[in-house]
Order: sequence, then structure tokens, then C-alpha cells
Amino acid sequence: MTFDVEVNNLSLYYNDFAALNDLSFKLKGGKIHGLLGRNGAGKTSLLTLLASYRQATEGSIKIAGENPFENAGIMQHVAFHYETDYNDEWDTVKTILKHVERYRPYYDRDYALYLVNRFNLPLKKPINKLTRGMQSAFEITMGLASRAPVTIFDEIYLGMDAPAREIFYKEMLKDQAEHPRTIILSTHLVSEMDYLFDEVLMIDHGKFVLHEDYESLISKGASITGPKVEVDAFVDDLTLLNEKYLGNTKSVTIYGNLDDARRKAAQQKGLEVGPVSLQDLFIHLTSEGV
Repeated sequence: MTFDVEVNNLSLYYNDFAALNDLSFKLKGGKIHGLLGRNGAGKTSLLTLLASYRQATEGSIKIAGENPFENAGIMQHVAFHYETDYNDEWDTVKTILKHVERYRPYYDRDYALYLVNRFNLPLKKPINKLTRGMQSAFEITMGLASRAPVTIFDEIYLGMDAPAREIFYKEMLKDQAEHPRTIILSTHLVSEMDYLFDEVLMIDHGKFVLHEDYESLISKGASITGPKVEVDAFVDDLTLLNEKYLGNTKSVTIYGNLDDARRKAAQQKGLEVGPVSLQDLFIHLTSEGV
């Protein structure tokens, strides 16, 4: 089962501080959405609103066409997982998974046990005795095995080593293909996780930057390198995100539609046209003054 998520004119204020300012977007069900933003951009504030942990100051959220806040019929289908403080939690992994099964209608016990084995989690050990990385893997296990129509992971990989993160990515893609849902991934590891995203949502200082499908977004970025005079003339009417110099050679990162004819024209002028990664676009699109 998949749910659409629709946000209109959403704002969140802490006294006079605007954590989120007039965000509007729609996330289609059955896709993996990457939520990108620098530290303090408002990612977690947005996700806590989607998960109904708090109420927005202004605007609206609709999940499957309904307001999710204090709506039990919707909230049982929204799973929010993040780095949790388990210091005072003495229940075992096995016991907590039983609690999850009780409240998640689409929970798959066999799949949960499969993930427990994949991550080498000790079922009989109290959760507060697990390492930080194992606790993160446990959150992932709960999130994937719940198969909630809206599943949110907020920087969930913190503390996990590279092999454990790779297991997470592979299992998520595999299970998403077999049991589609709306997945939202908040991350700083853009270069490591970009291939997971169907769509990218970017915010900066609580404001909307963009929301596009991954392939379309990547196609709008390009690097142009060559003699300074030629580069300046070629990019005169394009949006520049970054400039670098090495003697008389200049390299710029541009953002905008660069069609085949324009690319061919660049090559005829002796300019080198190269791709730009999502991480580079993220860095430049959320830089001060852009």
C-alpha cells in the first residue's frame, strides 16, 4: 500500500524563529524521496511534522488525503525512525519487536527476523546494551519490517559502519521493489546514497529549494571548462553555481537545461562539458548567497 503526502504553505515557528517557512510540495506514493539540507536547515522539524510529533504553526499536511495529526487511522501507517536514546530501555530486541508487531498492520515477523540475522543483532540482549551502530540497525529493522505505507528515516545510519550501511541500502531497495511504500530518507551522506533516490527534496534555512526527480535534477547540472574568455561568453545567460580558476583556464558549475545543441556548441568552441554530482549540486544550491 502506498500513500501520497501533500504539504501546503507549511510553517513552523519557535517563538520568533522560523524553523520552516511556507513549504509546499507533494510526494507521490511508491517512491524513495531523498530529503537534503544542511545542518539546521529544518529537515528534522519537517519530518516531525509529517510524523505528527508536533503540530504546524501554519499550513496543512495531508497523508492519503487526510490530516494525520491525532488521526489514529493514518498514524498507524506512518513510521518515523531516527537515532533514539535507549539508555533507559531495558527490554530486549525480541520484546520490542513484539510491541512493534502489535501496532503496525503490515508488519512482517519473518522479515524482521531475517533482518536481525543480517545485522547480527542479539535477540535476547537489552536494547540499551547494544552498540550505537546496532541500535541504528535495530531502528532500520523496525522501519523496514513494519512496511508502513509512509516510512521515514531521519539520519538513521548514524553510528553504522560502511558494511552495515550497505546492507541497509540493499535491503531497502529489494523490499521497496517487492512491497512499495512512500519512503523519505534524510541524509548528509549524499554521495553514498544518491543512487537510492527516485526524487530529491531540498530545503535550506527552512525554505524550499527544489523538488525534482533524481534524473531530471542531475541532468540540469554541468561543468564547463576551458579558456576563461570562451567560458564566460558561453555561460553568460546561464545560472552559475560555482567558479574555479587555474591560470587562464576557468571551470564553472552551471544549473539549468543544457540541451544537446548547446552541448555540441560548447564542444565546437573547445570547451569541456562534464557531469555534476548530486552532492555538488546540493553544496552549491545551499551555499550562502546562492
